[in-house]
Amino acid sequence: MDPIELFTAGTLFFATIGIGITIHELSHAAVLQCLGVPYEIRWFPETDSTRFHSALAASWATVTPQRIPQDVPSLGIRLSAVAPLALTLPLVLVAAGVVQNPLSSGNEYATAVTIAWLACALPSPQDFSVFWYADRAISNTVAQ
Repeated sequence: MDPIELFTAGTLFFATIGIGITIHELSHAAVLQCLGVPYEIRWFPETDSTRFHSALAASWATVTPQRIPQDVPSLGIRLSAVAPLALTLPLVLVAAGVVQNPLSSGNEYATAVTIAWLACALPSPQDFSVFWYADRAISNTVAQ
């Protein structure tokens, strides 16, 4: 792999990570919207550093539920927490034989994009915390 190909694969990888993380967060928002839970989306949330650093090294978006209504089932909150797993659905097409497996195609660009996309499909530790403690999350926001 020459330097230009390596640079292109790296650029595709990091661009896919940025887009995938944004879609990861929007998947949480989609489930919360269906449940009627108000939420806030922050684009390029600032960290202790500059907005430019946040765009390059941090999340491009965050979703925060505001107030979880008491009638929202904890199962719905749990589904919202693991909603990013839906990003793995394109692999169902691979398993069904509809599309070629990008990892076995020999195309390093397709491999870079696929690995980055699947990395974004993994729920974060915070997502798993909400999944396991959804009842506490509901009671904490109702109490506020």
